[in-house]
Amino acid sequence: MSFSSEVKAEIAADIPSAKHCRTASAAVLLACVGRFERDADGKYRLFLSQDNREALRKCFTLVCKTSNIRNVVCSPAGTGSREPRGWLHADLSSDTVRDLAQMIRACDSVGNLRENDECTVPAELLGRSCCRRNYLRDLFLCCGSVSDPRKEYHLEWSCGSKEQASQLKEILLSFGKEAKDVIRKKVNVVYFKDSEDIVDLLNLMGAPISMMEMENQRILKELRNSVNRRVNCETANIGKTVSASRKQISDIRYLEESGILRTLPESLRKMAELRLQYPDTPLRELGDLAVPPIGKSGVNHRLRRLTEIAEKYRSDSRSGKQASGAGLEKRPDSAVKESV
Repeated sequence: MSFSSEVKAEIAADIPSAKHCRTASAAVLLACVGRFERDADGKYRLFLSQDNREALRKCFTLVCKTSNIRNVVCSPAGTGSREPRGWLHADLSSDTVRDLAQMIRACDSVGNLRENDECTVPAELLGRSCCRRNYLRDLFLCCGSVSDPRKEYHLEWSCGSKEQASQLKEILLSFGKEAKDVIRKKVNVVYFKDSEDIVDLLNLMGAPISMMEMENQRILKELRNSVNRRVNCETANIGKTVSASRKQISDIRYLEESGILRTLPESLRKMAELRLQYPDTPLRELGDLAVPPIGKSGVNHRLRRLTEIAEKYRSDSRSGKQASGAGLEKRPDSAVKESV
């Protein structure tokens, strides 16, 4: 079972105890999966879509608990009905259907059915906060979906009309949640992509088990990402250290083979010997090994100075100058010492 199916199963099992909440829930479900009809003889009929079985079962339960109906028996819609295939005809009396329609404000006091092609719910049924929560819950049961939090964060309602999408956004805004919307294949989609918003919505819709599962997955994902970032950072730092160490050793060996190293000040010679002896040691630890110990900045300065000297003699050598001692003749040891 997918995560979205688990959320819907949890939502479908929650039946409100208050009558006004049950009425609001029944209005939402019947607006999505039900159609009221009045024939030429003035008789009322109710048709139900069988595409969403969970919503249909909850609708039956709510209708029976809210009205005096004990059971709802359905049969396939007849050929004379306006409803397409896949719809069921509820075998209820005309008066019962009319009372049900009046209860959810689909019918006025004189028996005129309200045109509800936009699949909205009358605002007077959604005045209470608890009723609006039931609206979100049961509308999600009819046309909602949520992605597996192990893969991505995405929760949406595929609304049946622009008016239904607008009503949904208003209700979400009443809870401080500003949703985004888009038209996808001529369907009005209201959605969230932020993990905190989705967790709050699961809580609002009364799905605590799914909410805790998502929270656990979110914590694991954040922990995994944090560990990966730290590992990547450490790996990059190690790579930089190794690369810099190789360059320093190459420069020191060049100075040693050219006979230049022995002409340098003692502080630079000692640092060059330490680097050759400990090629993979970080700068701070290398400074601790020096006698007397020096700080990381001091080690870095001396190694950088060795590199500069090596680069200078390489440049002189490429330009045809004698690198064996010309550079040091122009710059005596005292000057080199002053720069260390």
